[in-house]
Amino acid sequence: MLTDGDSDRVAELIRETAAAELLPRFGNLAEGDVRQKRPGDVVTVADEAAERRLAVGLAKILPGVPVVGEEAVEKDPGLLDLIARPDEACWIVDPLDGTANFAAGRDRFAIIVCLVRDTVPVAGWILDVPRGHLAEAHRGEGAALDGRIAKGRAPGKAQDRPLIGYVGYRIIKEFERQLAPQQRARLGRLSTLSCAGLEYIELLAGRADFNLYRMTKPWDHAAGALMMREAGGGSVQFNGAPYGPSQALAAGLISSPMTDALDEARALLEAVQLPLLQPRAS
Repeated sequence: MLTDGDSDRVAELIRETAAAELLPRFGNLAEGDVRQKRPGDVVTVADEAAERRLAVGLAKILPGVPVVGEEAVEKDPGLLDLIARPDEACWIVDPLDGTANFAAGRDRFAIIVCLVRDTVPVAGWILDVPRGHLAEAHRGEGAALDGRIAKGRAPGKAQDRPLIGYVGYRIIKEFERQLAPQQRARLGRLSTLSCAGLEYIELLAGRADFNLYRMTKPWDHAAGALMMREAGGGSVQFNGAPYGPSQALAAGLISSPMTDALDEARALLEAVQLPLLQPRAS
């Protein structure tokens, strides 16, 4: 369905979109260029322009395959149903992952694109826009970072050192409050980049071991979950079921390029009670 040439065209489209729509606006947003979709959730003119450009370009690469973009779903939530269609394909697009960072002038933002077929991610791209690093994965073909095979940290080493993870601040507090000292000692530095795409790149680069999310919007995680699988690890819901881009938003997600780190992170999560993980009204 997607040839090597098509894959190259997707990567080129992502880079062109970053250069044309995101980088010129970074640090140059006017007051009217940023608005709140809801309290604490902002969108900028850069998100919208980048999504339009990506949608047009992807339609040329695979005519007839619909695009499920974050901003389009904001206007038409029914588009999410396209991800769960058996035997069908769709693109999932986050035109500006890390919008709050972008709007605040912090250089932690990315573009994420994923191709889903028969409800399963089959190809994914994540571009670290400020630094130009590109992660890419194709189902059954492995994951690469800047053209080199990516495997995360050395296999079998996670048990020899505390786990480094990307975790939301509220869950970090619960870990610190509830884990027994010997369990907490298994966790090293915990932080968040407020940009899922960059966290997946850091995992592929071997600079962290796992990430953990309460909410699992598909444009944030479909490509990254594929990359973790292709690097030799995986992604699971908090209940241990395999991740899928059409899963319930509040099902949770733990990802790692290493199976041992994934298993241990999930075991530590199971050791605490997290009432904040209950579904919240939108």
